[in-house]
Amino acid sequence: MNRHLWLLAICQGLFLTNNVTFIAINGLVGLSLAPLGWMATLPVMGYVVGGALSTGLVAQTQHRFGRKASFQLGLAVALGSALLCAYAAVHKDFWLLCAATVVAGYYNANAGLYRFAAAELAQTAWREKAVSLVMAGGLIGAVLGPNLAQQTRTMMSVPFAGAYIALAVVALLSMATLSFIDFPPPLPKKTGEGGRPLREIMAQPAFIVAAATGALGYGVMNLLMAATPIAMQQCNLPFSDVALVLEWHVIGMFAPGFFTGHLIKRFGALSIMGVGVALNAACIIVALSGVDLHQFLLALFLLGVGWNFLFTGSTTLSLQTYSPEEKDRAQGALNFFVFATLALSSFASGVLVTTRGWALLNYGSLVPVAITAASLLWLARLQGLKRVG
Repeated sequence: MNRHLWLLAICQGLFLTNNVTFIAINGLVGLSLAPLGWMATLPVMGYVVGGALSTGLVAQTQHRFGRKASFQLGLAVALGSALLCAYAAVHKDFWLLCAATVVAGYYNANAGLYRFAAAELAQTAWREKAVSLVMAGGLIGAVLGPNLAQQTRTMMSVPFAGAYIALAVVALLSMATLSFIDFPPPLPKKTGEGGRPLREIMAQPAFIVAAATGALGYGVMNLLMAATPIAMQQCNLPFSDVALVLEWHVIGMFAPGFFTGHLIKRFGALSIMGVGVALNAACIIVALSGVDLHQFLLALFLLGVGWNFLFTGSTTLSLQTYSPEEKDRAQGALNFFVFATLALSSFASGVLVTTRGWALLNYGSLVPVAITAASLLWLARLQGLKRVG
């Protein structure tokens, strides 16, 4: 573990500050500006749609310019899009707000590669722990994001416009932090274009399961998290309670990062991912038991820990499916599946919670949780047969 990893963990934390603040306020700002109530989470959806649309471009910039320049470009986009969101909020322009969050998606896709960059900053034997450590940096976002939204929501005459301005400052801080990190140089062009075709990489069972579990685990987490501020408002709970729930949710997402890598190294990625599925199921059970503050709090905390186990495990699992020459296209594909699933879950969360309610939303979440469990069992069986053979 070196100083570059710790600095990258700080960048991850500032990235999550941006994401958590977006989740906390975009649905509420959208609800106040949208022509129809079911459109409330379109600004949340725009952020991940922008991420999905940007994965190919991000892969190209990462390959051509290297990690550092590409990450800094993403932060420049974060700065500009935050200011554009503030302008849209002040002028009550719903569609401009949606467009600004789509632009911000480029930063989302770019910073989504921090976890892969972490593995490159550590020796091979420490890759699991390096990924886990950088993921743990999200704890900064757990504390800073909800409190930033709470403290800046009335900073300007228009609710939450000040929060977008604060996110522009966060982007500047991240740019300064990133400038002190030295990443391994990009591969020579000739070598970087080698390796197997993407379809061959994606045909591997381990890649299929890594992509499916990473995307579905993130999708379930996003489906419930994006709907939570709206559901709590419908239950007449104050925004201070929303901020508290989101804070503990993100603590659940990233606090395990200090030991998830150790658990994966000891018990294997599939076992830890199985625990993540069980925690997702427990989250849904608690959420269906009632709509008081403590039930929202416990459900979202369990959801966060379950996401950490699933996403860290899927990232670690994917590392064995591609070579250094293949990393840009493989990581781009993995991120595309994540962002495409997030786009669908963001839209569905707004539609379901405003038209069908919190309970039906949770019942619907059982489907991707079951698919995730089935995919893990399938890969475990294949690996067991391979060992026996």
